[in-house]
Amino acid sequence: MIPENHPRAESLRVRDRLVECLRRGIVVEQGLIAHGRGEAFDYLLGERTTMHAREAIRAAVAMMLLAEHPVISVNGNVACLCARDVVRLASILNARIEVNLFYRSYERERAIEMLLRENGAEMVYGVGERASMSIPELMSERRRVDRDGIYMADVVLVPLEDGDRTEALVRMGKKVIAIDLNPLSRTARSATITIVDNVTRAVPLMVDMASRLRGASIDDLHAIVNSFSNAGNLEASLAVIRDGVERLGGGEVGSS
Repeated sequence: MIPENHPRAESLRVRDRLVECLRRGIVVEQGLIAHGRGEAFDYLLGERTTMHAREAIRAAVAMMLLAEHPVISVNGNVACLCARDVVRLASILNARIEVNLFYRSYERERAIEMLLRENGAEMVYGVGERASMSIPELMSERRRVDRDGIYMADVVLVPLEDGDRTEALVRMGKKVIAIDLNPLSRTARSATITIVDNVTRAVPLMVDMASRLRGASIDDLHAIVNSFSNAGNLEASLAVIRDGVERLGGGEVGSS
């Protein structure tokens, strides 16, 4: 039982959810390691969504609203932590949801699909034989994509991504929106728009932003996207992390 007044209560609840998803075959052990690595950067961000992340969220939602074939790529960690919000976001943006995994098995694909369906998804792409197409020059199991999903997408949202696939998708001419707590990663640097934030905060905020922007004009949406600089936003996010290191030294950032 996690005490409500524990300073790390939410983080501990998230860890418990991941462990439960591990038991259900949704998350793999390597996903737990990846989550822990991300938490380290989140400490330095002050475990909050910065104004720079909010700017990136606004630009990302505008880009997806302008897309002809937007797709949200989902792995085990994202399904475990954000299934309901992913389904809500896809509904507002008229986006497709596709399962895409580095550690792929049909049983795991199905477990993730069932979790998404439990949270309201009517159609989930990329499961089983649907993942019949390949991303060129990519050797991992992430190369396998759905013809009617990522393969035909013009904009792909890739929370918790690896750099190889982001680079490969960009080479295919797709716009890639990443959610990555590390502004120095290949994913963050290669993506068209990078949201430097915890996925558990970013995806719900994207849902709220999509609800506000879906009535905006095409010209207004283009203006939002065109005014956004990913390189500038990453540098600003990195400055927040540098400040976090100084705060950590002063004992102002929460400890585990």
